[in-house]
Order: sequence, then C-alpha cells, then structure tokens
Amino acid sequence: MREIDFELRGDFIPLDALLKATGLAESGGRAKAMVGEALVQVDGHTELRKTCKLRAGQRVTVADAQIRLHAAAPA
Repeated sequence: MREIDFELRGDFIPLDALLKATGLAESGGRAKAMVGEALVQVDGHTELRKTCKLRAGQRVTVADAQIRLHAAAPA
C-alpha cells in the first residue's frame, strides 16, 4: 500500500479537496464521484460525505493508497 503524508495548512481540509490535492483524483468532480461511489474510507469507515472536514491524525484510504494527515509545523 502506498503511504502519503499530507501536511495541513489550516485546521482541516474537505475530503474532496484532499483527494484532488494528493493526486488520487484528477478533478474535484472525480473526487466527489469517488466518495459517492463508497470508494473512500476515513479512519477505517466508509465515508459518504464529500466535504467532510478532515483533521490532523486522521487516515484516508483509497484503493491502494493511504493518506496520513499531519498538522503544519509551527513557524
């Protein structure tokens, strides 16, 4: 399984935006379709909310990739 580390720029990122930002979805529309088709899991549970807020410490799994979300390093 491919591991992707993603650093948040704020407190959260919407699920569809994360899929697009990591390149797992080629567009926002495809990202929303992937969620709607129940292809995405958040912390081990299928997630159907396209814009659910993801925060540091959560894990998102899509096909053969897992994204780990991290808080931005303090400046």
